Amino acid sequence: MIKSMTGYGRGENEADGKRYIAEIKTVNNRYKDVIVRSPKSLQGVEDGVRALVSERIKRGRVEVSLQMTREGEGAEYELELNMPLVQSYLRLFSRLSEECGIKEKVRPDDLCQMKDVVVYKTEEVDLDQAKAAFRKAVETALDSCDLMRVKEGTAIEEDFRKRLGLIEDTIQEIKERSPLVVQEYQRKLHQRIEQMLQGVELDEARLAQEVAVFADRSDITEEVVRARSHLDQFRGIMSQEDAVGRKLEFLLQELNREVNTISSKSSDALISAKSVELKAELEKLREQVQNVE
Repeated sequence: MIKSMTGYGRGENEADGKRYIAEIKTVNNRYKDVIVRSPKSLQGVEDGVRALVSERIKRGRVEVSLQMTREGEGAEYELELNMPLVQSYLRLFSRLSEECGIKEKVRPDDLCQMKDVVVYKTEEVDLDQAKAAFRKAVETALDSCDLMRVKEGTAIEEDFRKRLGLIEDTIQEIKERSPLVVQEYQRKLHQRIEQMLQGVELDEARLAQEVAVFADRSDITEEVVRARSHLDQFRGIMSQEDAVGRKLEFLLQELNREVNTISSKSSDALISAKSVELKAELEKLREQVQNVE
């Protein structure tokens, strides 16, 4: 089954008056790279989340965002006053008032704007409880992300099958053209030799030998057979349930090698043109495979 490496999923789980939220974003990457982002108080659950994601996603860059909020409220933060610092500020203001004659009183909201007066304190988190709650949220996000990846993968697979058909048809055209190239070479060689000999008897055995050498040198039967085999393997791999992107990349490299050999063996303009068409289709396939898990 073809899966795209691009997707997005979101999952939530409510437990003990808290809401656990997981968001997953995946993009294409040659290797697997799982990045988990969470508040400092939740960093203890990151390893478990990373392992869970790695079980489901085999290739690509994965960004996981974790949040925990109270029901009906925002993020779990408590605000505290740094009382020793507040008292130091008040003593400083009192001294300014005495020594400089400043009578204006300091308002609480002014004081709260002073640096480090307000301390943000995260609520203590039960990591065992959080791990269990986040597991469900992450699994939901993975399921949602997987649906998107499968849907896009289906579209990619349809495009693959269309292009594989075009490549197969073009290879068949080249195969049918190949014997005609030998016949054309024999005809032209025969004409040139006759012109050179000017009435002298032609050595048909020698001519046949030259044609045989040319036919052997330009024979592409082996390349055509291998190319068709690679196309069949490509179709078979697309139906596998595992990550298939790297296998498909390898087959495209092998297909490209066969096409290059066909092109180098041919001295025929039509086969050369068809080889260029094949390379163009293979390049389009290669670009698509870059986004396959």
